[in-house]
Amino acid sequence: MKKTKVGVLGTGHLGRLHTILYDKVENAELIGIFDVNQNRAFEVAEEAGCTVFSDYQTMLSAVDAVNIVVPTTYHYEAAVEALSAGKHLFIEKPITTTIEQAQSLIALADEKQLLIQVGHIERFNQAMRALSTVKVAPKFIESHRLSTFNPRGTDVAVVLDLMIHDIDIILSLVDSPVQKIDANGVAVISTEVDIANARITFENGCVANVTASRISQKQMRKMRLFERDSYISIDFLQGITERFNLVTDSDISSDSAAMIMGTLAGEKTRHVQYQRLSAPEGNALQMELQTFVDAIQQNSTPKVTALDGSRALKIASQITDIISKNQI
Repeated sequence: MKKTKVGVLGTGHLGRLHTILYDKVENAELIGIFDVNQNRAFEVAEEAGCTVFSDYQTMLSAVDAVNIVVPTTYHYEAAVEALSAGKHLFIEKPITTTIEQAQSLIALADEKQLLIQVGHIERFNQAMRALSTVKVAPKFIESHRLSTFNPRGTDVAVVLDLMIHDIDIILSLVDSPVQKIDANGVAVISTEVDIANARITFENGCVANVTASRISQKQMRKMRLFERDSYISIDFLQGITERFNLVTDSDISSDSAAMIMGTLAGEKTRHVQYQRLSAPEGNALQMELQTFVDAIQQNSTPKVTALDGSRALKIASQITDIISKNQI
């Protein structure tokens, strides 16, 4: 099978990871990289053993697909140039700065019959992959994404920097339109909002309470799903997903790892069953890049589409706007 020729735009923290991991992606050939900071580009290229292009246009002419791993404010311009040149795109989250830009990219990609995958990496987290082994219908969701301060990423509010990960996951789990959003947040040590909380109400009655902070003393990336007769805890940092659910005698899992934690008496005896859901270990970013190349090779729909990315951006932008209005 002919390999997909790939170029990486941007060699910062994430761009470097994209570059060095392509060596492990099947049916992909990393042709080279470009960054306006040529010194940094040469450092990364030496580590990855690839070419440094002198300009973006030259790289575009040599590849089939481009990974855009530059600051969000440059996503749209770089993406339009790549799509116009007939190249498939992997764009790190958020897809663009505005919804209008995202819609424009979707239309252009459709016109050119090109693929766009958005880098919502938590979809590939071991904990999230384990969750896919069971059917969920949450009624209430609680998520906390807390991080210690890092100047990288402070060009955007914490909603677009961190919370958007959980927004994307929640939208993928709740099969219902958003009905209402309430939100608050505050800028503490940067010029953008550093800690934020949003309450998202869906038309089917599900409510998601979402908190994100980049000024915490310790890291936390947890989500809890509550549904009828079931509670699921997802720890993205540890890659662990645990499920507690009520079962009858006939519904007790045959899984050797399942345990009965207690029994509830009543008209019908039910048991509290505990399971640690499992999925194979693996590098989430490498899996993400592999699905991108696979989608190109097979002409299939990417795992996280541009439409998925635009939906997450839409909700994140609405939350940001609500917080801004509340601060006036």
